[in-house]
Amino acid sequence: MTASIRLAAASLTLAACMGLAAIAQAKPLKITLPDETATFKPGTNREVVMNNCTACHSSDYVQTQPRGPKFTKDFWTAEVNKMIKVYGAPIDDADVPKIVDYLTENY
Repeated sequence: MTASIRLAAASLTLAACMGLAAIAQAKPLKITLPDETATFKPGTNREVVMNNCTACHSSDYVQTQPRGPKFTKDFWTAEVNKMIKVYGAPIDDADVPKIVDYLTENY
């Protein structure tokens, strides 16, 4: 091992030890989340939506989605599929139509 490689290895070892020392001295961080400002509207399959969707985001997120005549079942189907395929939402296939129907009826 050359001197420059030994020096680089020693530097990395020292940096790693310093990093571990800093972690060991870190104080616990307490995070207080804001109160929920919105809830899912009452409706058929609301529980299914709450059990699946709130694992990743609050109901506020759904409240901010566009509304109007063009935001139909096709829109909500695409949104739910995006959550599964793009963001990795662990939604059972059997729950997808229930979620889509709830969102279509209520938003």
